[in-house]
Amino acid sequence: MRLLIEIMCFLTLAQMWNLLAGYGGLISIGQQAFVGVGAYGLFLCANHLGVNPFVAVLLGGLTAAALALPVAVITFRLKGGYFAVGTWVVAEVCRLAVSNVQFLGGGSGQSLTAMRGIPKALRESITFWIAAAITVGMVALTYWMLRSRFGMALTAIRDSEAASKSQGIHVQKIKLYVFVFAAFGSGLVGALYYLNALRISPASAFDLNWVVIAIFIVVIGGIGTLEGPIIGTLVYFGLRELLADYGSWYLMALGLCAVIVMIKWPKGIWGTIQHKYDLCFFPVQRRVRVLE
Repeated sequence: MRLLIEIMCFLTLAQMWNLLAGYGGLISIGQQAFVGVGAYGLFLCANHLGVNPFVAVLLGGLTAAALALPVAVITFRLKGGYFAVGTWVVAEVCRLAVSNVQFLGGGSGQSLTAMRGIPKALRESITFWIAAAITVGMVALTYWMLRSRFGMALTAIRDSEAASKSQGIHVQKIKLYVFVFAAFGSGLVGALYYLNALRISPASAFDLNWVVIAIFIVVIGGIGTLEGPIIGTLVYFGLRELLADYGSWYLMALGLCAVIVMIKWPKGIWGTIQHKYDLCFFPVQRRVRVLE
C-alpha cells in the first residue's frame, strides 16, 4: 500500500510537470520547491496549528499555490533556459530558508507527531484513498483544462507566444494560471508523500531528484500526452523494483533506458504508439473534418 501511494505521488507530479513543459512550454527544474513547501505546510498545520493531518494535505497544496504567485512574478521575466535555472534557484533558496527555521526542525527536520494515536491500519487506509482521490482528481482536472479554450490557448502559447498575443490571448495570465495549478498539484504531492513517510527534512523535501524523476517519467512515457506519464511511471517503478539491489547499476540502467528511448523513440513510448497507430485514450487535440 505504501508503494502504491508513492507511485501515485510520482504520477501526479509527472502530470504536473508535463502540463507545464509538454503543454505550456514552461520547462521548470524547480518543482521541488513546491513539493517541499507543500510538505512543510502539512507539518506546520498539523503539528503546530492543530489541524487534522488529513485535512492539512489540502492546506499544503494551497500553501504551495500561494508561493507560486510571487515566484511567477520573478521567474516569468526569464525565458527558456534562464527560466529553468531560475526555478531551480528558487527551490534552493526555499531549502536554505527552511533549514534555518528551528520552529520547523531546522536542518534535521521533524516527525509528524500529529499522527500519534491514529491506528496504523486506519492511517494507511485513509492515506491511500486520499492519494487515489488526488491522482484521479488532478488527472481529470488536467484533462478538462486541456479540452477547454484554456487548453487551446496554452498550447498556442507553447508553439508561439508572439502569434498567441496577435490572436488576443492574454499570455501572462494563462501562464500564471497553469504555473499556480501545477504548484498546487506539486504541493499536494509533497504533503501526501510525507503524510505517508511521517518524517521530513529539508534535504529530502527539496531534493532535486523530485523533478529529475518527474522529467525521466515524462520523457520515457511521452511528453505532451496524458497517457505518457502513466506509462513512464510504470516503467520507472518497474525498473526501480527490479534493479534496486544492484547499487549503481540501477542508476546506469535508468540512464541507458532514457538514452535508448530518446534516440529510438524521440516522442516517448506512448507518443510513438499514438503517432503510429493513431491511438489516444485522452484526446485533447482538435481535428478538422471535411464533409463531402
